[in-house]
Amino acid sequence: MPIPALLTGLQLTDSAFPSGYYTLSHGLEGFQQARAVTPRTLPALLADLLRHSVGPSDATALALTHRAAGAGDWDEVVAVERRLHATKLGREARQAAVRTGRQLLDLAAEVYGTAPIERYRELYRDGAVRGCQPVVAGVVHAGNGLTVEQAVTCELFAFAASFTGAALRLRLTDHRRAQVVLHGAAPVIEETVAAALDRELADLGGCVPVADVMAGRHERAEARLFAS
Repeated sequence: MPIPALLTGLQLTDSAFPSGYYTLSHGLEGFQQARAVTPRTLPALLADLLRHSVGPSDATALALTHRAAGAGDWDEVVAVERRLHATKLGREARQAAVRTGRQLLDLAAEVYGTAPIERYRELYRDGAVRGCQPVVAGVVHAGNGLTVEQAVTCELFAFAASFTGAALRLRLTDHRRAQVVLHGAAPVIEETVAAALDRELADLGGCVPVADVMAGRHERAEARLFAS
């Protein structure tokens, strides 16, 4: 990987990048409120979300978008985003995807300003797209020169890092154990990347009913630390 592309990937996955990820628990707070996760079962929950939720939905959408943007097929980018948004059943999930995506789009235009980003911004201004984070990320990474495999890997790592960060704030782990959990997720991330790269548009969409139930409960919780 060329160093400039590597640096952009590192920048976008850094927890200091103000995309709004720090406001999300990715469903973890719902599990914690229901006492359905413990420090011991935390790694397994992360693995399940990667394999069955984020991988088939967000990671797959990112891969499809990256390829389409690289080929200049913007009709396909629009189709990917519409399907992704439709598969997010919970209100929190839809709002989180759009809110973080718009923040990323705004920042990426200022920081990188590549041609694919500008084209996507035109589609956004015309109302053709909503600004879902995985699709925006696919456009940004394609414009910055990362391969599709590298882009999906970066974003899945960012998800896992954000998840463990939320676990830390929810007191489900400590700083040292969080790093063990994050490193332990590496083989699952690799597996999830390979699966995402092999999917077509018709395959896009995760299926984790328990996570949907927890998200629905979280929406109605009297007290919440996270937006999702």
